[in-house]
Amino acid sequence: MLETDQSCETVPHVAVPDSTVTAVTCRVYRAPINSGVAMSFGALDHRIMFLVDVAFDDGSVSTGESWVNYPSWGWRERVATVAEGVAPLLVGRRFTDTAEVRDLLLMSLTRVARQWGAIGPIYQAISAIDQAFWVRAAQTRGLSLSALLSDAPLPEIPVYGSSLGPSGVTESAERCIDLGLHAAKVKLGFGRETDERNLAAARNVLGESFRLFGDANQAWSVADAVSMAPMLRDFGVEWIEEPVSGDDPADLGRLFADSGIPIATGENLYGADAFTPYLVQPGVAIVQPDVGKVGGVTEYQRVVAAAGDSGTLVAPHLYNGAYAAAISIHLAAATATTPWLEWDIRPNPVREPVDHLLTSNGTVAVPQGPGLGVDIDLQHLSPHLVQLTEEAQ
Repeated sequence: MLETDQSCETVPHVAVPDSTVTAVTCRVYRAPINSGVAMSFGALDHRIMFLVDVAFDDGSVSTGESWVNYPSWGWRERVATVAEGVAPLLVGRRFTDTAEVRDLLLMSLTRVARQWGAIGPIYQAISAIDQAFWVRAAQTRGLSLSALLSDAPLPEIPVYGSSLGPSGVTESAERCIDLGLHAAKVKLGFGRETDERNLAAARNVLGESFRLFGDANQAWSVADAVSMAPMLRDFGVEWIEEPVSGDDPADLGRLFADSGIPIATGENLYGADAFTPYLVQPGVAIVQPDVGKVGGVTEYQRVVAAAGDSGTLVAPHLYNGAYAAAISIHLAAATATTPWLEWDIRPNPVREPVDHLLTSNGTVAVPQGPGLGVDIDLQHLSPHLVQLTEEAQ
């Protein structure tokens, strides 16, 4: 079962079958987006799911997902990082514990990542490997990942719709109602006039009892964010995600002191230790680790523990494919301090294999089978599978 001990510096870990890694390979699915998904810093033109398959000498294969949404060429970098940086460290080695894998990868890759100036891509690659080993541990025990992580995981989790705007807000809000949701997040940071119009449209469709959140994707200065606070309160926005450019903890502290608006952040942090300066800021009410970025299940669980010590809520960032969605569902179900799960309401072909888990009552059902607990059938996505060269594998 899940363990923490001094030999692993209280790092969550679990035993895995004593097997040799025989291969580490990538699969990339890229589905074009007809209308684009706009953020304050740029548009997403493809839905991408980057999978890493870890094969073992017992014939089994376990899979994790790495975050590669930005930049548009990020998946190409990830293929090289996995094939040339990660795979040679793992293939031919035997591992008996998730901590052994984590320690080897961090020790071998984070120093070169700092030289490279690319700590994010390295952690994103490690995230997929770490996920694969945790799912393997759960699978071999006949437990779901959430049951491995918690003695009393939740059977379902409330979700909020992500994200409304900057265009088509009325239609997106109506989609939230059709899905039976009770909360949604509006994309902000497109100018005061546009932001106000979108908040008004969302509130008009959703009504006063619907919970509303905001996400600025680091679009504002501290002064801009403070000036937006009265408008956010007028529309009943409960918290604002990544409001300030640079996401500096001290800036977030000043913003909260001057505005009183609770803050959510953390999707762009790598490793649990990076969350420490945010957790001591009273205005940071919610941290949002992404299991495809932060370092996988291990680092996510370290964030949960640290946030629990500070009384901070944990709500996973989720803007990925089916595997990351399934793992995030299990992490949310296993975390008592998680009030809801993010659920992108736009069409997302690479997440479709788990879309059936969304209920009609604004929740997502937690799969109960071993490992991920759900059969992720990617057959219909074969037209979107990128043909990678043998050298890249």
